[in-house]
Amino acid sequence: MSVPAVTSLRAEPSLLTVRWNDGTIGEFASIWLRDNLPEDREQPSGQRVVDVADLPRDPRIRAAELNGAAASISWQDEARVSSIALDWLYDYASGRQHAAEREQRPWLEGSSLSAQKDFGWLTCSQLHSDERARLEWSTRLLQDGLAFLREVPRVEGTILEAMGLVGFVAETNYGALFDVRVVEQPENLAFSDRGLGLHADNPYREPVPGFQALHTLLAAPDRGDSLFADGIALATQLRAIDPEAFTLLTRTPVPFRYRGTGADLYAERPLIELSCTGEIAAVAYNNRSIQPLRLPPAQCRAFYAAYRRFAELLREPRFQLATRLEGGDLALFDNQRILHGRTGFASARHPRHLQGCYLTRDSVYSKTALLRQRLHGDPR
Repeated sequence: MSVPAVTSLRAEPSLLTVRWNDGTIGEFASIWLRDNLPEDREQPSGQRVVDVADLPRDPRIRAAELNGAAASISWQDEARVSSIALDWLYDYASGRQHAAEREQRPWLEGSSLSAQKDFGWLTCSQLHSDERARLEWSTRLLQDGLAFLREVPRVEGTILEAMGLVGFVAETNYGALFDVRVVEQPENLAFSDRGLGLHADNPYREPVPGFQALHTLLAAPDRGDSLFADGIALATQLRAIDPEAFTLLTRTPVPFRYRGTGADLYAERPLIELSCTGEIAAVAYNNRSIQPLRLPPAQCRAFYAAYRRFAELLREPRFQLATRLEGGDLALFDNQRILHGRTGFASARHPRHLQGCYLTRDSVYSKTALLRQRLHGDPR
């Protein structure tokens, strides 16, 4: 993207103010500028080569002027003259430093949406052969939290090859991949033919799996539909209609545990996790693996009232996207945002077989960013 022209640049000892002709105004503290000088970063990594303790305690600007596509800054008490790119300053002033895949698109009324029309779809061959199509699909995955592949060969293990193009597979006690099919004595209710309410997978792990992929090898012809909902949008809804319940669910540590052959996993986290700026960062709702809370009775009653309020929202059909995954279809979703479930099915009549795997969260974002940089030369 081109950057608008600078209309004025004004320097004070502790502040640099830049105005662009699109109305954007950037105010940059002198300490911030001094800490982010390009000459103090190693290239091409961009990592700092000085520590904050090496900086002047109170760096002051002597003067600043436009110098082509950069701002030249001279400092009081220092002989150096620094050059900072104006387009880099504009990115921070305008908020443009975030790439498209970092911009979430929440969706609440799932029942009004179509999995086929309102979310990203790609064939498995396109994923392998068309990098531009893969970038568009991956960007939509990160924006919507959910995307689909079709025509994935119905061969066991194929999911690992396909997902290797999207991120890094995380191995768990189930291995690199796991089978979702009915077994006689299931250690996990996912391996039964019961319906499963909306949930996030594995909140008892550290860290919680970032993304989950499910590949349909054999679909049940009746029922066994997949259910999805935007957990962050639902948490936002709870915040709007019952802020006290929302606050309680963000502050109460909830114990989760899984015990099975070869694994005993335990972690505590709130059902709704916030970022350091107070934004909703993750939802860890999983009624099947929650353990008894260690709360006094008065706090317990209040927590359960909030917990129930959130659970009732998750049960409302209007918030659920229902779709049938056919043989060869693959769903990939953000496990810390998108809650998933399924309707029950009759396994005695119609067996159903999916294979799944988990991807590390950072690797999905990283591979998308690297693909964008390779195709568009955009380093943001």
